[in-house]
Amino acid sequence: MSTAAVMPDAARYPVGKFEMPSSFTEADRKGRLTDIEALPRKMREAVKDLTQSQLDTPYREGGWTIRQVVHHVPDSHMNALIRFKLALTEDVPTIKPYKEAEWAKLADAAMAVDVSLSLLEAVHARWVTILKAMTPEQYARKFNHPEMGEHTLDSYLALYSWHSRHHLAHITELKKRKGW
Repeated sequence: MSTAAVMPDAARYPVGKFEMPSSFTEADRKGRLTDIEALPRKMREAVKDLTQSQLDTPYREGGWTIRQVVHHVPDSHMNALIRFKLALTEDVPTIKPYKEAEWAKLADAAMAVDVSLSLLEAVHARWVTILKAMTPEQYARKFNHPEMGEHTLDSYLALYSWHSRHHLAHITELKKRKGW
């Protein structure tokens, strides 16, 4: 297979597509929590020296710009924090999905990235505090996604560990490809 045939999928999924893990041990949780805890620092570091033109470069053909990715992550992670809080305080609540691609077209997706980097830091400070205090029984709690069914908080932690690495890699891999 040629590099050209592999490149689009590699650019879209630089850390691979999400696969639900089969293990949800305390050690697994700690590793996943580390990904989430480190993301705000790593995201800020990844974009710190980029020009406005570079921030407005799509990470792949047909993909979001780096700026849109930076704004998307706190949007997504705010929703995740709220879903965790709902599942921790209600019995299998049904959550509200949102249209992330449409959110990426709203006016705030064109703002300076520092606004969303600061928001990401604040959201993660609160989320990590909750994650570190959770018991194994709490990680087994569930919510219902109307389009995708029930999720445990353990499975959602795994998804957001991947999500953190996935979007960070969109930025870092583009920088490598462009020599920035």
